[in-house]
Amino acid sequence: MRIRSLTTVSLLAAAAVVLAGCSGGSAPEESPTGTPGDLCAAAAPSGAVSDSVTVEGEIGAPATATFSAPLEVVELERTVVTEGSGDAAAAGDYVAYALTAFDATSGQELAAAGYDAPLQPQQISPDNPLGQVLGCATPGSRVVAALPGDGGQNGAQVYVFDVLEVTPESQWCVAEEFSGNAPTVTFDETGAPAIGIPATEPPAEVQVQVLTEGDGETVQAGDAVEAHYTGVKWSDGSTFDSSWERGEPETFTTDGVVTGFQRALEEYTVGSVVLVAMPARCGYGEKASSQHQLAGEDLVFVVEILATEHAGQ
Repeated sequence: MRIRSLTTVSLLAAAAVVLAGCSGGSAPEESPTGTPGDLCAAAAPSGAVSDSVTVEGEIGAPATATFSAPLEVVELERTVVTEGSGDAAAAGDYVAYALTAFDATSGQELAAAGYDAPLQPQQISPDNPLGQVLGCATPGSRVVAALPGDGGQNGAQVYVFDVLEVTPESQWCVAEEFSGNAPTVTFDETGAPAIGIPATEPPAEVQVQVLTEGDGETVQAGDAVEAHYTGVKWSDGSTFDSSWERGEPETFTTDGVVTGFQRALEEYTVGSVVLVAMPARCGYGEKASSQHQLAGEDLVFVVEILATEHAGQ
């Protein structure tokens, strides 16, 4: 359920970072903490290989990379070829970007993504590959990354990343109380919910409603939470995942789930039952932003918070 840890980034591995593919009803997204300096220090160093790549094309359009193939890439290198402007990315911020990938052996372009159909913005951390490639980049920056092969089918590759937008963590998918018609929720004798979707447009932001307020401990950021949940699509009301149907609750950390789901956990008390609706960008991403089956779907969850263990305990 978590983003895979990568030491080298092949095209498919980059997709794991970009697209955050996973299984389960509460998609993974880690929420790192830190300062802009953490990301600056975490950025991979420039080197002779990444410096040798010449890049042409406008920021926000597929890039052309020219280099003397084959490139021998021993370790991750990155070179900032264009400095953007504005606030630098800080740990925990969400970065929207596009990329073009090239085979380091042949020089051929492998793929381009994020230009016409925006990729799902990713949360950046000193500990993940995206943070190590982009560092504390500013919007409008272009970064060349040279990545060694994995010793198997994936050879060394060259990536050109365009940083399109940086959104502070505090401004990403902020939750508000429902305005207008909220989904209806009824419970059967086991406590399992049935969710009815109103004949209205889905909310443009994350919206929450406390159905039952518990009197237990308050869930804090990074806590491990035991919970029951049911998730449905706003588009047709169909259930795509339910711990109630499986007959046992799930346990996960609040920073290990999609942001919209996270908003129904943190700052709520054990014993609470919370209704949350989220646009696609706060769930599994906009349509075509990933290969996940729920990409592009606005989602609704009912979550019952059963227990919490504070981080560090």
